[in-house]
Amino acid sequence: MYFVEHGTGTPVLAIHGWTPDHRLMLGCLEPLFARRPGYRRLYPDLPGMGRTPAPESIASSDDVLAAVDAFVTERLGDEPFLLIGESYGGYLARALTRARPAQVRGLAMICPIGTEVEHAGRHVPPHEVLRAEPGLAIPPGSDYAEMAVVQTPETLRRYLEDVEPGLAAADHAAMARIRRRWVLSTDPESGPPYDRPALILTGRQDASTGYQDQLPLLPHYPRATFAVLDVAGHNLQFEQPALFEALLGEWLDRVRDEPGGI
Repeated sequence: MYFVEHGTGTPVLAIHGWTPDHRLMLGCLEPLFARRPGYRRLYPDLPGMGRTPAPESIASSDDVLAAVDAFVTERLGDEPFLLIGESYGGYLARALTRARPAQVRGLAMICPIGTEVEHAGRHVPPHEVLRAEPGLAIPPGSDYAEMAVVQTPETLRRYLEDVEPGLAAADHAAMARIRRRWVLSTDPESGPPYDRPALILTGRQDASTGYQDQLPLLPHYPRATFAVLDVAGHNLQFEQPALFEALLGEWLDRVRDEPGGI
């Protein structure tokens, strides 16, 4: 798997969502970690996305998860680490935590897929725009306007830099193959509750994964902070950056201060 690495110290594995690549998580997290030294950040591209190929043997979410698990074995071994997943990456992160509960010392999820994996079953609000700057020059062909709840020059810049390059690089034939077996064969919450510091961030106006289907996850994560951010859609990290960084920072503090922490 292709990946980008920054910093030294406590390992942090960041898993992006469906179709974008590592640049989504890089843009999402590096502003925070630039002010928080002591973390080794690993940003992989999932199979079929970015610069990681997906051979015919990658034909399901189970196969994608196995590739991520192999990446952990190769790059981290049995070293404890923190795990952050966004959207589909949050779904995979839950499953990876189930497989490695003692090794994952903290779990954070950003707009994760909830209990309803398939889009048709999700409880999501209709897309709406709550903040819009008149005259914003959106490039032709961009789906920014279909996603953005906050439409400003800054959120447009972040979308064009962090999200669209991955969309353009994706292997759509491979993704269609994986998509046919998209639901993991083992429920990520089928094991014992995860009793370490966790964070679940959702957007009140997220028309992709919503916020209602994540609420039933809470009993499995008894140490989770659950936040529903208003004026925030599926890219809440740059639509509500101050709240995003504050909540991620508080999660990092909780992990650090845990008895026998990392």
